[in-house]
Amino acid sequence: MNVSVGLLEGRPAVEVELTGTFTDTRGKSYNAGRHKLISEVTLTPSDSASCAFALDDITIGIGFHWERKERQVFRGALRLVKRTTGLTVINDVPLEDYVTSVISSEMSASCPLEMLKAHAVISRSWLWFPKANPPRSVKSQSESPDSHEILRWYGREAHPDFDVCADDHCQRYQGITKAFSPAAAEAVRATAGEFLRYNGAICDARFSKCCGGITERYATAWEDQQISYLESIYDGPAQSHSYTPKTWIGSAPPAYCNTHDSELLARVLPGFDQETRDFYRWEVAYTPEELAALIKSRLGADLGPICDMKALARGPSGRIYRLKIIGERDYIIIGKELEIRRALSPTHLYSSAFVVSKKSDRFVLRGAGWGHGVGLCQLGAAVMANEGKTYTEILQHYYSGTTVST
Repeated sequence: MNVSVGLLEGRPAVEVELTGTFTDTRGKSYNAGRHKLISEVTLTPSDSASCAFALDDITIGIGFHWERKERQVFRGALRLVKRTTGLTVINDVPLEDYVTSVISSEMSASCPLEMLKAHAVISRSWLWFPKANPPRSVKSQSESPDSHEILRWYGREAHPDFDVCADDHCQRYQGITKAFSPAAAEAVRATAGEFLRYNGAICDARFSKCCGGITERYATAWEDQQISYLESIYDGPAQSHSYTPKTWIGSAPPAYCNTHDSELLARVLPGFDQETRDFYRWEVAYTPEELAALIKSRLGADLGPICDMKALARGPSGRIYRLKIIGERDYIIIGKELEIRRALSPTHLYSSAFVVSKKSDRFVLRGAGWGHGVGLCQLGAAVMANEGKTYTEILQHYYSGTTVST
């Protein structure tokens, strides 16, 4: 099977650099070198192993704190589709080649082998889930009767022209740009055709960078639906103490993802992710005026200087999914997890697992984790693999009651 991956959209023209010879559907050859494409075309490589194409200025991490532009290189076919907004650039690539790129882009190809195997299984399952199941969630918004509440979550909206996009909205896919390794290729070969299943059905295998010590349940981030294998678990071998969100987030309890092993982090995190080191516990501070400006620019609500913030509902990991923000002029209640992260940062907060305190003239947000926290914790899984756990043990830890099968 081939996977169609959207790389760029809305371009009036596309500059591409070819390595090797490509042929369009009319039999015209495109030799190695730079080409400017201005209309619909499909270019197929003459040799899938040696031919490649490169694109400049591909934006990665769109909207997040690591957003930047990169030159990226891809194997497989190059397809351009013309829409009213411009050209859409699509890469058609075999499924297992796609998975190899994802596990080398989401994390590093130098990860422990069992971590790469675990990620290959969940990336394949996440991709296949909507093909095996009717669409379950869509981008949704609801408001309370007094119109002061905004509740949004962002489901798996179907892309009209391709299966998945190449950025964090779906799964990171950066072609062959990132250094592949024998371990990454071996992980995909060893798990070829394997899927994560619950009661025989392929799982919607969600994952995030760092859960902060406790994973989150599905409904905190998306629609109010219980999914048995996406419930909250402690990210460690055993939890000996119970914590309130304030004491949990205010401390740094032991967990798989609570690691300061610089050698391991250098092995498992892509280069730009290594810039983020305060992923387990973090802190940001804003003045009341800075918060008011953020809320106005992100949500269009003019609350005046912020007086207070109150968590109205939290998930098991401490992630807030209903937050009341009170200003001098008005108030607003926002949710769910991602909407809160977007509203309280020029990009995104690391997570919505935070507690608020006031120090002098500032609101201090002390937080835990990086991402929505649902499903597999990538950093925790890497530590488990480094400690000798197998990929099936890792998957059974994060997705309770699941099995792995072809």
